[in-house]
Parts: sequence; C-alpha cells; structure tokens
Amino acid sequence: MANAVGSNSTLFRGMAIMQLVAESTRGLSIAEIVELTGLAKPTVHRIAIQLEEEGYLQRGPDKRFALGYKLKAFSVSILSNVAVGAPRHAILETLAEEIGETCNCTMLEGNHTVYFDRVECNWPIKIDLHLGSHLPLHATASGKLFLAYMRPKERNRLLDTTVLSKNTERTLVTSELLEPELKKIKKEGVSFDNEELLEGMVAIAVPVFDKANRICFTVAVHAPTTRRSVNDLKEFIPALQKAADALASYYCHDEG
Repeated sequence: MANAVGSNSTLFRGMAIMQLVAESTRGLSIAEIVELTGLAKPTVHRIAIQLEEEGYLQRGPDKRFALGYKLKAFSVSILSNVAVGAPRHAILETLAEEIGETCNCTMLEGNHTVYFDRVECNWPIKIDLHLGSHLPLHATASGKLFLAYMRPKERNRLLDTTVLSKNTERTLVTSELLEPELKKIKKEGVSFDNEELLEGMVAIAVPVFDKANRICFTVAVHAPTTRRSVNDLKEFIPALQKAADALASYYCHDEG
C-alpha cells in the first residue's frame, strides 16, 4: 500500500489515511496505518490526530481510529448528490414502479441506518421517512442486515452499548432475541421489518455488496399494512435482488 501514498502533500496523505480507515471493518491503530501507508510513525500520528480533532476520524476505547461524524456526513452528502446518484435513483424508480411502493437506500452510520435516496409511491397513504432520517438498527429491515453481516464481536459490542428502543410490541430488544433472526438473515440474504419500527408498516431489504462481499448499502421497500403484508412483499425479493446487483455494478465495484 506504500505506493498509494506517493505524494508529499499532507492533504493527500490525510485522504489516504481516511480511505484506509473507511475500508477497515474494525478501525485501525497507528501501527496498522504506518504499515499500510509506509509513512513514518510521527507523520501518521500527527495527521491522524489532526483528522480526529476536526471530526473526520474518531478513536474508541481501544485507541483504534474509526470514521468521525464529519466524514460520515460527507459520505452521505456524496451519495445523496444528484449527479452522483442519478443512476441509482433511476434504478430505484424502476423498482418502485414495479412494486408500487416506496423504495429506498440506506447506509450504516454508527448505531443507526440513514436514508440517502428514496422514491415515493403515488398512493394517498404514505409513511414519511425523509432523506437523512436516522433509524435504529435493531428495529428496521435494513438495520438488521447491517447487524447480520457484522463480525460477531463488533455486533455484540454495538448492541451492548446501545439502548434498544421498544418501538412496538414486535420490536426485538435483546441480543438473545435478535441473534437467531440475524443468523437467518445472513443465511438467506433478506431481512424483514414486521411492524417492528412502526405499527402499521412492513418492510423488506436486501444488501448491496462490494467485491469483498461487504455491504456498501441496502435497498429496501416499505408499505403500510393496509396495502401489503410481509408475505405480500416477499414476492418482490427477486426484483429487489436484481436492483441490488445493478446498484453494486455502479457504486460498489472498482473497475480499476
């Protein structure tokens, strides 16, 4: 990776460090960044601390660097950008027209999912979950996908330090209750929200994978129970998976 940081510019070195941290599933220590970049330890330490102070990186109790709030907000802004998102939005529009319900894309942000694209249906009864909405992982179809594909230690640490809100009577609010469902989700590659976030709303989500089989983001559909049940939505799993494959080819596969 040393050749990837060939510039003497602090800006490009900082960008390279942020990219490495973003690609890591559990954060990076100073020593790991030094090894991956080939930069001197004092240089890495100085840049990483500056990025932390500005909110682009953050350190956990284990002293590993992870994405900071500014970098997360930046990533959402990029993904939501009209020019960048035009192909994605077109795929969502096609999917929403086929299913006849609102479709969306979400990404992981800390212990929440965040909506960064959506296409509304034309029904008079809608569920208003606008762009930028932050929703709990344990109570949403997309959120449970992110949990299911996390490393067990990372998932347990997150669940142990997060208050799992009881949104409805169907919400699973303990690790013991969630674990069997998360295993099933990872095995099948499909996740459901059966009125776990809101009473009267159901949803289904599938992952959009990169070449390393990591989730880039999710694509999902939700609907009021006055029109659809979870079983009704299951017939659209092939359509969702087709859309996910198309989205992956545009946004998650490095052609270089």
